[in-house]
Amino acid sequence: MSDLAWVPQSCTLPTEERPLRVAEWDELFAERLTAMSRPERLRLHLDLAGGPGVEERVRDLAEREGGCCSFFAFTVTSGENLIGLDIAVDQQHAAVLEALAARTAAGTRS
Repeated sequence: MSDLAWVPQSCTLPTEERPLRVAEWDELFAERLTAMSRPERLRLHLDLAGGPGVEERVRDLAEREGGCCSFFAFTVTSGENLIGLDIAVDQQHAAVLEALAARTAAGTRS
């Protein structure tokens, strides 16, 4: 799913930087994703394996993403060896969350 057509026009990240940001998310999920669920239609929950610097990495990435795509609401929670990442959107951006969930699920099968 290399096509970035699903990225909404409301995203303010410069177009040339979008593939790099997507690659950051893909790398994080490929390395750390242990579980994914959809507790609500407009919310995606991810469990990421913890480790040195992982929580800071997740928080930094979520903060940068929220800065350019303000329709995302990120909540990061930390446990002993697990980082929880909740990603929520409003109704208008439900398709974006759906595309992100599909991309994340596809990455776990690779």
